Amino acid sequence: MSVPALRVRRPLRVQVNAHDPARRAALEVIVTGFGHMLASSDTDVILSDGDHELSPQAPTVVLGSRDDHCAGLLPSDATPAQIDAALHAVAAGLIVRANTEVAFGELSEPCQALLTPRETEVLVAISEGLNNKEIARRLEISHHTVKFHIESLLRKLGARSRAEAVAVGMKHRNEV
Repeated sequence: MSVPALRVRRPLRVQVNAHDPARRAALEVIVTGFGHMLASSDTDVILSDGDHELSPQAPTVVLGSRDDHCAGLLPSDATPAQIDAALHAVAAGLIVRANTEVAFGELSEPCQALLTPRETEVLVAISEGLNNKEIARRLEISHHTVKFHIESLLRKLGARSRAEAVAVGMKHRNEV
């Protein structure tokens, strides 16, 4: 069986909303640092500081808010990797909620076990926003096998959600 080529994530068109110009500039640096494009219209996703009004134009990741009406909620001190993972997840139609008990940034322990090559492929596919059926098709495995790999990688990474697994995976990738 041949291993299919992994897709490179495409840059997102991101609108950044923040009342404070310094905060907006900092968020724009994070967004462009991950290769995304800044946009004011026709956006894939909106990144908004908690004090900014939500927009129905595109799915929104809000920092430092408790508004359950938006697609993504992260703490105001979310790391750049967490923000990038949330932007991709929300643009793919997923809902992101940061765990208030254990934030992504607090997961500083090294992985207890390394991911298998297949688990790594599944994690990359998750980061691209693919659902289980799409992952199964891409990797030419069953839907049940995808679920098994996801459960295994969540356990190994100490993650409670797909978005958190992506954030942890990106953190460990950047440490290497």
